[in-house]
Amino acid sequence: TRHPRPAHSRRIPASSCLAFQSRVLFPSWQARSDVLNYCASVATSPDPEDPDSVLRQVESERDRERVVDERLDPYSARFFPTEARTERLAALVRQERGVEGIVRARSWKVVTERCGEDFRDWEQALNDWRKGREKDV
Repeated sequence: TRHPRPAHSRRIPASSCLAFQSRVLFPSWQARSDVLNYCASVATSPDPEDPDSVLRQVESERDRERVVDERLDPYSARFFPTEARTERLAALVRQERGVEGIVRARSWKVVTERCGEDFRDWEQALNDWRKGREKDV
C-alpha cells in the first residue's frame, strides 16, 4: 500500500525545481510535442506509397454496387472498410496525445507537491516556458 508523504516533508529547493523544469522537464515535453506534431502532419498528408490504396479503391467500387438486404443476410449491413495508413497513424497520434496529457498532468502534480504550489496547470506552465524561450532567442 502506498502512503502519501505529508505535504511539508522533503521539499525540494526552489532553485533545483526551476532548474529541473527549465532544463529537463519542459524540454522533454517539447521534444515529445514536436514528434507528435510531425507525426500528425504525416498523418494528414496523402500517402502515394500506401500499398493498400488500390485494395481500398476496389472495395469502394464493390460497395457502390452492393445491394444490402438485411432480411436475406443480417450481416450484410456490417461492413468495415480498410483504413488507410494515414488514418491509422492519425488515430495513433490522437491516442498518444491523450496518454501524453495524462502523463503530463500526473507529472506536474508530483512536481507541484514536491516543489511547492504552482497554481498554473501543466499546459500554462509549459506555454509560459515556451514564451520565455522565445524571448531568449
